[in-house]
Amino acid sequence: MSTHVKRAYRYRFYPTDAQAVELSRTFGCVRKVYNMALAARTEALARQERVNYHQTSAMLTACKKTEELAYLNDVSSVPLQQCLRHLQVAFTNFFGKRAKYPRFKSRKKSRRSAEYTSSAFRFRDGKLTLAKMTEPLAVVWSRPLPEGAKPSTATVSQDSAGRWFVSLLCDDPSVQPLPATGQAIGVDVGLSHLLALSTGEKIANPRHERRDRAALARQQRRLAKKEKGSANRARARLKVAKIHARIADRRRDTLHKLTTRLVRENQTIVIEDLTVRNMVKNHRLARAISDAAWSEFRSMLEYKAQWYGREVIAVDRWFPSSRLCSACGTLQDRMPLHVRTWMCDCGTTHDRDVNAAHNLLAAGLAVTVCGAGVRPQRSTPDRRSATKQKPSRREP
Repeated sequence: MSTHVKRAYRYRFYPTDAQAVELSRTFGCVRKVYNMALAARTEALARQERVNYHQTSAMLTACKKTEELAYLNDVSSVPLQQCLRHLQVAFTNFFGKRAKYPRFKSRKKSRRSAEYTSSAFRFRDGKLTLAKMTEPLAVVWSRPLPEGAKPSTATVSQDSAGRWFVSLLCDDPSVQPLPATGQAIGVDVGLSHLLALSTGEKIANPRHERRDRAALARQQRRLAKKEKGSANRARARLKVAKIHARIADRRRDTLHKLTTRLVRENQTIVIEDLTVRNMVKNHRLARAISDAAWSEFRSMLEYKAQWYGREVIAVDRWFPSSRLCSACGTLQDRMPLHVRTWMCDCGTTHDRDVNAAHNLLAAGLAVTVCGAGVRPQRSTPDRRSATKQKPSRREP
């Protein structure tokens, strides 16, 4: 069965001075229009009124005719309209109880980006030219686009390290379901080892942040001593941001390789439904958990499984995978974190993480039989997972 997958290809580019000025101006106008529309919709809600995208679009047209906001005409109108559409989606998700209330964009903290639709850019002969620009962007084509691809949108962004990126969204016919296999695997995430598989394999944790921790601390100390608002502080902040970007790039590369391998080799992948947001509140483990990027790992695994016709099952977070003997089913009373190997009363010696992966696999296959989904604790009628019930104790 063929599938049509929209895939974004992200490339780095190096703008000229004029292009950098134009894009920076566009980022500022996008932020201004977004904040104006959000303020108008917030005020309307206070009056118990609803404002939709069409009304904010009409408001933008009127604002462009005023002397105060006439500068909005200097940039392409498409990114301004797109940010209003993004705001509409944000409110739709808020009213659908899928997200929090939209927040105002900050000049210093918010992501600097602008989205161009096909009417606002030209892509010919491997050259990308945006609206209001006469020269194409100097894009580093690190990998080819799908043959015959016609990008529908181009999103330009600048990260905190000063690097410029363009993301091209297009159909990718090369993404097709992989041949079905009978392989199923349980995956237990950890800190001493990034992953423990039910096959017995344990994948080491690269600890990307620890490798650059000394350099990062040194640059952060220098940043703290600079006067706020000074050019020296701006340069010091950039050095800190570059270290963070290097760490994030290495982490993302590792996760892409791991998730791609798991999806290619296995038909069914069982993981644990962890609440990482709550786990990072433990200040002793917060840095290590954040560096392991468990949430990003799960996100990559899920969308790649959807692309290639695989299945990802998330077992309820309360399932005692570490305390349960995978050989006889005996449940231990306690299992402190420092215990990495333990012996059951039946005489089986377990590696804590591998044993957990075995139990996750068994529970995940049981979830499949019961009809639960990727997030079982939310998909069952009573909001309880099919695996949440604690197994009964067995006499040794």
